[in-house]
Amino acid sequence: MKKATQFIHAGAHPDPGTGAIMTPIFQTSTYVQEAPGVHKGYEYARSQNPTRAALEEALAVIEGGQFGLAFSSGVAATDAVIKLLKPGDEVICGNDMYGGTYRLFSKIFLKFGIVFHYVDMTDLKNVADAVTPATRLIWAETPTNPLMNIADIKGLANIAKTNNILLCVDNTFASPALQNPLSLGADIVMHSATKYLSGHSDVIQGALVINDKALRDELYFIQKSCGAVPGPMDCFLVLRGIKTLGIRMERHSFNGEKIAHFLKTHPAVKKVYWPGFTDHPGHEIAKSQMHSFGGMISFELKNDTMDAARKVLSGTKLFSLAESLGGVESLINHPASMTHASIPREERIKNGLSDTLIRLSVGIEDADDLIADLDQAIGLTAGHE
Repeated sequence: MKKATQFIHAGAHPDPGTGAIMTPIFQTSTYVQEAPGVHKGYEYARSQNPTRAALEEALAVIEGGQFGLAFSSGVAATDAVIKLLKPGDEVICGNDMYGGTYRLFSKIFLKFGIVFHYVDMTDLKNVADAVTPATRLIWAETPTNPLMNIADIKGLANIAKTNNILLCVDNTFASPALQNPLSLGADIVMHSATKYLSGHSDVIQGALVINDKALRDELYFIQKSCGAVPGPMDCFLVLRGIKTLGIRMERHSFNGEKIAHFLKTHPAVKKVYWPGFTDHPGHEIAKSQMHSFGGMISFELKNDTMDAARKVLSGTKLFSLAESLGGVESLINHPASMTHASIPREERIKNGLSDTLIRLSVGIEDADDLIADLDQAIGLTAGHE
């Protein structure tokens, strides 16, 4: 079955009682049992819910996996993966990553004896050199947030399998429409379903997709025991969003390409971070593992001052200044003070994330309108040369 068809039909089964074509919202906390232990597969809604079950089936199908698990947020899904580990275990992760992930690793799990090594994953040698006998997990983002670096998923998978290490890939920026890490050798795929999977900026949710049954059972036990599960309404909203994921990602990618090229040729722009450019260091790898390059872009102005960056960030009319990404509407973001503020400044600067970097989540509006909006906002600065 082709992807476009999967997005529409994954997890969708007409309701046997009514024939409803859309999965019902099972707004219930518990289920009546015929006798102790005799039930219809549902006992208590923290453990199981039919709406969530439909979503988890859909997540598995669209990501090319066997099992899906839905969580109350992307951070909750990440939390569940790290809870597979024990004190003394080590994790190799990218030095360019979502600030919320860094905060979870450095402020929560470090206290419990989990050791994290942050390396530049664009060079596989850095990853291989960081492996020790205590390494249990490689955590990768690709493309990364916010510098759009690319990690070679097949290469990471080879390192992981050679050393009996799990590989988890955060696939939020690409979505299952553009990239499928399980097919490239990853053991776990993580999504902030808040973003492209939902697509409408109206829900917080996370997801994991797995092929191995034993690993799924471990993660399900954590999901059930720790209780970071989404409600049925949120599951319904993500199911709804998935149905248009394919067509939305086509438009996100189309608009992203036009805007990336516009920014690259703008006289006031110093650098554009987007893996679709042939001179991007990770372009060939991205081309081999992604179907297209998406709608996430970061850039820096030639006038490299906070005053100029603020004028752009506050000067757009169609791009809304806000956290998050992946909605149908376009957003503009300042990573240093917003999504990545939890990373110490010296670490951000060392890894190439400047104080003046601007990140765009390009929506599905008319691309020419978005370009005109950016052009007028950049025009508010003194950076034209």
